[in-house]
Amino acid sequence: MMATTYSLTKSILNKRPDFILQAGLGGCLNENLPLTKIVLVENENIGDLGVEENRTFKTLFDLRLLDKNSFPWKDGKLSNNVDTLKSTGLKIVNGVTVNEISTNGKRIAYYKNQLNASVESMEGAALHFVALQERIRFLQMRSLSNFVGERDKTKWVMDIAIANLNTELMRILVKFFNT
Repeated sequence: MMATTYSLTKSILNKRPDFILQAGLGGCLNENLPLTKIVLVENENIGDLGVEENRTFKTLFDLRLLDKNSFPWKDGKLSNNVDTLKSTGLKIVNGVTVNEISTNGKRIAYYKNQLNASVESMEGAALHFVALQERIRFLQMRSLSNFVGERDKTKWVMDIAIANLNTELMRILVKFFNT
């Protein structure tokens, strides 16, 4: 997350883009979504920014260290409401950004049930935060490569997820940017 924030901010300062497209793999938190599906993230959360207190995770919003509606936050989420999001034809989901690969069942349940996240990444919130602050339109695209919590890598589908992502990226670039 920190590396993405730095690199993205540096790039924007050097050459301000009109639009940012972030594409990558993501862990799937929603068993109803098939692996290798391409999704767009509308609302992003930072899943592990807070404290574990009395066996309950509390966010900076819960602790009242950050107002859940102070820009760029909206109800504790980093929301992308760009029209392009809805015109792609892709499934739109909520995401969660974390600093570690999630394996703890309780934390995974929190991401699913409290944050309503369908996809996990390590850099999505950085894109949302920087692009919203800079008022640059953006899309976050993820190809679902594995179910979150599954450590048996033989059940991951990285190659197919990457191939599908590349195919969808080409379609999006041609459709919206005529490249």
